[in-house]
Order: sequence, then C-alpha cells, then structure tokens
Amino acid sequence: MADVLPLVEARLRSALGEPDARAAITFLGTDRVEVLRFLDAGAPGPAAAADRPLVRYATLGMSAQPMADPTATLADPVRGPRAELVLTVAAGVADTDKVLRPLAVLAASPQVEGVIVAPGASLDVGEPLWPGAPFSSVLVAEPGGLVEDLELDEPMEPVRFLPLLPMTPNEAAWKRVHGAQALQERWLTHETDLRDPHRTSVPLD
Repeated sequence: MADVLPLVEARLRSALGEPDARAAITFLGTDRVEVLRFLDAGAPGPAAAADRPLVRYATLGMSAQPMADPTATLADPVRGPRAELVLTVAAGVADTDKVLRPLAVLAASPQVEGVIVAPGASLDVGEPLWPGAPFSSVLVAEPGGLVEDLELDEPMEPVRFLPLLPMTPNEAAWKRVHGAQALQERWLTHETDLRDPHRTSVPLD
C-alpha cells in the first residue's frame, strides 16, 4: 500500500495551490505533524469578507495512521477513519501564524488521547488559537467542500479534510446544549463571517 502522506500533500496542493510556508512539530511519543500555509487572493463569501485575501492552514501527518476507537482493545493499523484539518481565516489582520502549534496539537490528539475527530465535534486547545484571539476551541465541520476526500487502496478508508470553524467560549457552551447544527444555522442566519479573526460571538438569545 502506498505511503499516505505524499498523496495527501498532492491533494492539498491540487486544491489549494503551492504552500508558501510550512512548519513541523513533533510531540513526545507521536509521529511528526506538519502544518502547511496557503495564501488565497480571496473567495466568494459574505460581503464583508469577499475581497479579503485568505490564509489557509492545513495539517499533514494526522492521516498517516487511522484513528482508533478508544474503546477498542487493539488498534487496527490499517482500517479506521483518516483525516487532516483545514482552517481558513482572513489574512493580515491578526497574528494567525501562531495557530500552527495549536493545530498540530489537535492533529496529534488521536494519537495522544485516543480520540476520533469527526464532524460535529468540538476541539479545545485551552488557550487562544493565536495572540488576542477570542477563540480557544473549534467546531469540526463537514468535509468535501474545499478539499475533496482522498480515496486510498482498500481496505484503507479515505482521507477526509475537515474544516475547522473557530468558536467563542459562549458559542462553544451554547453548542454543548443545542448541538452543532443549531449553532451553524445561527451563524448562517446572522451571516456570520467565520473567517474574521476578530469577530464577536453570534447572538445567542
């Protein structure tokens, strides 16, 4: 079976272009995780964000191994969900490059904590995602929009590229009660610019 990571990087490059920077982080007892940065001149979206350049951060390394069911006695080295994480924010308005380490921490969490990262989940890094950020957690969104799933040789499951949507503490607490879909509907109703590094919480009353 082919090495997964070169295929993953090729898929990221085909979808997002050439990365303009990359950083590698290794945690004790885990495989190395890289975070690649891609600049985008702009993308369709809310009027407030339509003309902004965007920066996308994508992990590379999380999908090298399948995520194991934490209740399983023995982890399957081949079968199981595989994923990488993608975060998109407006460029040049905050020191968002400091998100590289938090992203690597989240990408390493399946190995470190034995969790399966899937759409609808909340991930918390316990500190601001970057200096001054009003977010310390993210909502894992559905894959398939920005970067298509990468099919692998059977019996390996496809690599899914999971978008991360930053949440304020109030939004994260509200999501725990009402669910991910309800929070996303509220964002949509209020035309929330989820790529704004300085945005405030959506109205939750």
